[in-house]
Amino acid sequence: MAIEIEDKFDVPVDYELPELTGLPGCSGVVGPKTHQLVALYFDTPDLRLAARGITLRRRRGGTDPGWHLKLPKAKGVRQEIVHPLTRSAKIVPRELADLVLAYTRGAPLTPVAELDTRRSVTHLVNGAGVRLVEIADDRVKGTVLGERPHLERWREVEAELIEGDVKLLAKVGKRLAKAGASPADSASKLSRLLNAAAPVPTVRLAETKSGSAGEVVMGYLGAQVAALLAQDPRVRRAEEDAVHQMRVASRRLRSALKSFKSVVEGTEELQEELKWLAGVLGEARDLEVIRERFARSLATLDPELVVGPVGTRLSSDLLDAEHEAYDRIREVLGGERYFALLDALDDLVATPLLTKAAKRPADSLEAVAAKGWRRVTKAYATAQAVEGAEREEAMHEVRKAAKRARYFAEVLGLGELAKHAEAVQEVLGTHQDGVVAQERLAAEAANARLAGEDTFTYGVLTGLERAGAARAWEEFPKVWAETSGAVEALL
Repeated sequence: MAIEIEDKFDVPVDYELPELTGLPGCSGVVGPKTHQLVALYFDTPDLRLAARGITLRRRRGGTDPGWHLKLPKAKGVRQEIVHPLTRSAKIVPRELADLVLAYTRGAPLTPVAELDTRRSVTHLVNGAGVRLVEIADDRVKGTVLGERPHLERWREVEAELIEGDVKLLAKVGKRLAKAGASPADSASKLSRLLNAAAPVPTVRLAETKSGSAGEVVMGYLGAQVAALLAQDPRVRRAEEDAVHQMRVASRRLRSALKSFKSVVEGTEELQEELKWLAGVLGEARDLEVIRERFARSLATLDPELVVGPVGTRLSSDLLDAEHEAYDRIREVLGGERYFALLDALDDLVATPLLTKAAKRPADSLEAVAAKGWRRVTKAYATAQAVEGAEREEAMHEVRKAAKRARYFAEVLGLGELAKHAEAVQEVLGTHQDGVVAQERLAAEAANARLAGEDTFTYGVLTGLERAGAARAWEEFPKVWAETSGAVEALL
């Protein structure tokens, strides 16, 4: 896996590469070296990958033959996942096919195009011979496959960052442009070829009035749907923080649909499915968080306080459970219920049931933010009226209300309100995390006791967690007083 950062340029057939020496940090130019590349591209019959800017190919020739999956991350930046060549040229490896299931949703992947490229490669290097930028001068013959094959020929130049910085890449781009190159109209060779034969389908987005409440809400919902989809392949690969980010996107979507039901209606079933997905993701995320939490706590203890194989039990045992949770996640992400949820999200951003309120000015939504904070204060008043375990449970509701208020504020760009809501959420979250950690330590200590292990260290860790939770509990009234006053002044 690698992050690909490159600039693409359209050039005429008789284009001549400019002189590339003398750029800052570069001591020489190596090349050109010529390669012949033949790539077979795969997609669903209705081009679901192309519609999202995703490319999946099997390429022969050059320095990196193999299967390549490219997932867009930002303009000019893509994540590239490479798999070795397989014996079959027309069956996509399962590992890669699974990574695009959120887009294909079970539809078959078949060859849709072939690109035959004569590539001339030049490298800019530093004094140590390290490659900084790669300039690829490509003469391309592309064929759209199918009942009526379509043939295109063109020339283009790519400048890809290897070990340099983006400033150097920009300077290379300026020299190429000065010599007659222009920024490419297409993000990839494949999209250029497919669009030449027939327009590639695009993701449908709802039309809303500029400056309206509908525009703000649908813009936010669309961004969160995109964020959820972008995390899907990362979750399948168990990449760092991916489960957390995907769960956050699902929670933000559900919260926004609840909060802005006066703008977008008929989403109750979708909200329940988003709650289900967040729950599926939550098990692995909670195990990940608590495993890392215990590792940090153990690292702070004096060696004489760590008795028995407590480190092993609180790391490898929890990691095994985490792996099992990831297996359950992958099973869910390959199922029809999940695909139906993704279809419903596509329908939401394309054809939402907008109300008359959607046509009102965007600032009309500020009333929703004020209402959201009133829920927090109401929940806090309820918690103050009870004691003991009931108060702890009620304060958990305060935390949930604060998180929801924070999401409201993020939708509306109310940074100060979001910051204050987050402060309430964080303190109560610290207390809740401490309570959950104590419960987990009690369970692990029971297992250790059954195995005949010393449980002293579990008691030490439990004491630390109890003290941390108590500090957060004691700190909260001060945080609440400061925060609630600041919010009242804002609203």
